[in-house]
Amino acid sequence: MNRSPLSLSATTMAAVVVLLAVGSSMLHAYFLYEPRLHGGEAADFVVMNGTIYTSDAALPYADSMAIRGGRIVRVGNYSSVQDLVGSKTRMENLQGKVVVPGFIDSHMHFIFGGLQMGQIQLQGVSRKDHFVNKVKEAVSNSPPGTWLLGGGWNNNLWGGELPMASWIDDITPQNPVWLSRMDGHMGLANSLALKLAGISNNTKNPEGGTVVRNSVGEPTGLLIDSSMKLVFACIPEVSVEERREALSRASDHALRRGVTAIVDMGRYFPGASPELSWEDLSDVYRWADVSGKMKIRVCLFFPMETWARLHELINKAGRKLSEWIYLGGVKSFSDGSLGSGSALFYEPYVAEPLNHGLQVADIDQLYNLTLASDKAGLQVSIHAIGDKSNDMILDLYKSVATENGIRDRRFRIEHAQHLAPGTAARFGKQEIFASVQPDHLLDDADSAIKRLGIERANRGSYSFNSLLAGNAQLALGSDWPVADINPIRSIKSAMRRVPPGWENAWISSECINLHDALIGHTISAARACFLDEDVGSLSPGKMADFVVLSVDSWDEFAAQDSASVEATYVGGLRAYPRDLKEDSSSRI
Repeated sequence: MNRSPLSLSATTMAAVVVLLAVGSSMLHAYFLYEPRLHGGEAADFVVMNGTIYTSDAALPYADSMAIRGGRIVRVGNYSSVQDLVGSKTRMENLQGKVVVPGFIDSHMHFIFGGLQMGQIQLQGVSRKDHFVNKVKEAVSNSPPGTWLLGGGWNNNLWGGELPMASWIDDITPQNPVWLSRMDGHMGLANSLALKLAGISNNTKNPEGGTVVRNSVGEPTGLLIDSSMKLVFACIPEVSVEERREALSRASDHALRRGVTAIVDMGRYFPGASPELSWEDLSDVYRWADVSGKMKIRVCLFFPMETWARLHELINKAGRKLSEWIYLGGVKSFSDGSLGSGSALFYEPYVAEPLNHGLQVADIDQLYNLTLASDKAGLQVSIHAIGDKSNDMILDLYKSVATENGIRDRRFRIEHAQHLAPGTAARFGKQEIFASVQPDHLLDDADSAIKRLGIERANRGSYSFNSLLAGNAQLALGSDWPVADINPIRSIKSAMRRVPPGWENAWISSECINLHDALIGHTISAARACFLDEDVGSLSPGKMADFVVLSVDSWDEFAAQDSASVEATYVGGLRAYPRDLKEDSSSRI
């Protein structure tokens, strides 16, 4: 991988422009490469006078780009695309603005995030009374008997004390409540919800989950990982209409942040029904596709226990259902999360000598499911956060690859947050994609030091640079709604690693440069889900998905925190802000 820093000075950029103007035979051939397109036809759209970063090593920088039929025809300097300008070609002078490929968010829960936008919002709440007031406000707007749903709370923001049902019981006597923690691996139920779920002093912990109890054995209202299914079973199904509205809300939010493609891990968490992801495919995504309402590209992953159904669908319809919907692979869980005390570690949590975390799946069953999924040609992705969990999954992947033989399988580990010494090198050696979320480190730094101790926390947390040094590929994402969709902030988090309230970077040796961070949100993210033939770089033949930023030099982009998204284009059409002059129903 090319790891040269991407922070071009004016002199360097001038040299690039001269190179483009002179043009070698290699670049000339690149300009004229028009796969699947007929030469001689005028372009639909030409952008010019930009500072274009392509994420394509064959031609990293350009200033102009020609688009036809929703795909890129040529990239280079203006003279190389000028002959494609016709009387009906739309022209846009970018006035030097930085252009990058459309960002790809490699891990999120898209419909779930869209639903949560319409529920109780607890992100950023830093005081107990504010937490309670948010619930009180929701109660005042809800009839008795209605479930109150929401999430996003982070107990570390108010000092670490975990919430309890008693915090909200007095104000919710007639409304069952479920509020998920920001990581989705823990949630709070009020006493009425516990009663409806049949959770009492006598309730046993399900495999891979914990019912949190007080000193006398009474449930506090907190449920961890698979124990959440006890409450999930009582919550009314979300209507099809609500989920379709959630898709629209989520898509608009993503486009505002420059995201043109996402990897949706579905409404699937430990304890949730594996059917939810399939219902969203049929009721929401396929409906939106047929109705012309898709706005961004989605790659869908499904619960691993349903691998046979996915295999059958891919054999029947292929991986590409349309130019909006791709079938990715299967996902499972190995452990929980750090904040919920359920990430699996070799050593126990500080002040919890009996707690090493949770192994949320039987390892033999997980191996058999992975073996079968991989043998069927499906891509496999497994959630692992703690150091022991990551080693377990790397061992499992190695055994499956040995058993099933060599192929381009692109195994993924989701999160890969805490690694034992030497583990980072295994990712590159085994060709495992590390699907990581840089913004998580902003929330986890203080918590990791508190729960693991400073030595362990600083030894192997969010080891981005170590992973790259071992030739692993990083695919960057948000895990929305755990963290907000914000690739520009994610890139800065990966580069600087400065948590709120800190003056210096957390583990500065693990900072990465702008080039690697951009690659992680573009072409590497595309490779991580087999979409690199269509998206991920501004290359001839690929989809014309790109973002215009508010800055007009690489130096400014690298140095400032003020860069923002000015416009997002999908298939050569401006999707944000919406251009009313264009036919918004046009399909790529």
